Amino acid sequence: MKTVKFIDLFAGIGGIRKGFELACEERGLKTQCVFTSEIKPYAVEVLSQNHPGEEIHGDITQINENDIPDFDFLLAGFPCQAFSMAGKRLGFQDTRGTLFFDVARILKAKKPKGFVLENVEGLVNHDNGKTLEVILNTLDELGYHVTSQVLNAKDFGVPQERKRIYIVGSDKEHPDFSEFEKTHKCLGSVLEHGLKCEKSKFIDNLLKHYKVEELPGKSIKDKRGGKDNIHSWDLEIKGKVTKKQRDLLNKMMTERRKKQWAEQYGIDWMDGMPLTIDMIRTFYDDPKLEAMLEDLVEKRYLVKEHPKKKLKDGTRVQDETLPLGYNIVAGKMSFQVNKILDPKAYAPTLVAMDMQHLYVADGNGIRKLSLREGLRLFGYPDNYKFDIDEADGYDLLGNTVVVPVISAVSGRLLNIYEGALA
Repeated sequence: MKTVKFIDLFAGIGGIRKGFELACEERGLKTQCVFTSEIKPYAVEVLSQNHPGEEIHGDITQINENDIPDFDFLLAGFPCQAFSMAGKRLGFQDTRGTLFFDVARILKAKKPKGFVLENVEGLVNHDNGKTLEVILNTLDELGYHVTSQVLNAKDFGVPQERKRIYIVGSDKEHPDFSEFEKTHKCLGSVLEHGLKCEKSKFIDNLLKHYKVEELPGKSIKDKRGGKDNIHSWDLEIKGKVTKKQRDLLNKMMTERRKKQWAEQYGIDWMDGMPLTIDMIRTFYDDPKLEAMLEDLVEKRYLVKEHPKKKLKDGTRVQDETLPLGYNIVAGKMSFQVNKILDPKAYAPTLVAMDMQHLYVADGNGIRKLSLREGLRLFGYPDNYKFDIDEADGYDLLGNTVVVPVISAVSGRLLNIYEGALA
């Protein structure tokens, strides 16, 4: 039996490789990875745990394509970069200076049977679509029949909303991306139970205000979010708040978006304007309103500021000719917990910077997602080794790929490969 040889570029923790290998295994095809490139040290550590004895090469930009062994398929989760478009040829030459150029030059030199590429959904509209146009034209120029499509992980048995673009090419014909079988699972299907819950001043305060069973599905942020949102004033993080003050803040959260206030000020509408006390009285009248508002300013739930005017360059600055108003301090809050995930729903798109702030209920408390749960949310099998520091693990997970989607699209490429062998 012929062995399918492949290379893995920008390998991360090996998710594209794993998905490709699973697709080959399903077809009874033997595989051999003949070259791997990755520069992040703790990603290399995970690759070494799962593929002991294999050499992991470093920066692909420093490796001559002729030094890479011959292979059948190229796998790459290359970073998204803009092209200069200097030549306007929208082909190979326009990719220079980007990491996609390294994918292209290796394809040009080695002429494999095909490739599997994965990237963020934003690639579709990146630089007004020019980036993707250059990529697809380059691959076409290199002689490949390419299919690209945005697919969502939640349709492939992984309980995570994660849209990514998959670009798959063959030297024979266009891979068929039609009619993937859809499978759906909820977050609860990957959760462990009975793990140690966390204790902190913030969490103690949260559990003082809410029962554990009330928390799944709740976000904690000083922004809109309806009944599924917990604000800083609900937890009295900055100081005690009366029921009236809480009602006032909730009302202001909604009212400050209405266009009528911009018309009264004579400014362009913006989402979240300061409101004068007279404006506030039209929807919340209380004899002690001014005292309530000033107390909330002192506690930093509110800030006093002028409405903003738009400058020619599109930026906004406070217009001091207009009266001061009260506005909610709604910057991105760095709360320990951003969201308590709902086991009956999907997880949001997991990104490295947010993963440490996503929690789940477990017994009588709450805790962060375990690294094993994180791996399951990307469809990695439970025997995948991930013996790594927690913070590094979250960083790697936020940048990895969804294994079952890779397996599904790789299967369409392998159908062509097997057809050519027959």
